[in-house]
Amino acid sequence: MEPEEGEHPLEEVEEAPAERRYPSTIGGALYLAMLAVILGGILVVVLGSWRVGIRIFAGALVAGAGLRIVLKEQDAGMLAVRSKPVDVGLYLLVGGALATLASVIPDQPL
Repeated sequence: MEPEEGEHPLEEVEEAPAERRYPSTIGGALYLAMLAVILGGILVVVLGSWRVGIRIFAGALVAGAGLRIVLKEQDAGMLAVRSKPVDVGLYLLVGGALATLASVIPDQPL
């Protein structure tokens, strides 16, 4: 049966894939765990013990560097932003700087 003028023949429509709400790689799940630890560190900072909170934050970054080293490229997920050496170097640099600063800044009188 031919479509009439102004009508369009029915086209086969592909179904859209179901929306995923979970990470597709182990690296993505570990990134979310690292993010949760970082947010926990920020919460500790807000609640008053800033040195402990910054050390938690720094520890999460150093752990992220270790995970980035161990995981394969296809498994790294959200941990992989740039090349592996750059990612690891930046995680270690920022984590080390935060830990060092939290240790060497002298206590200030209130």
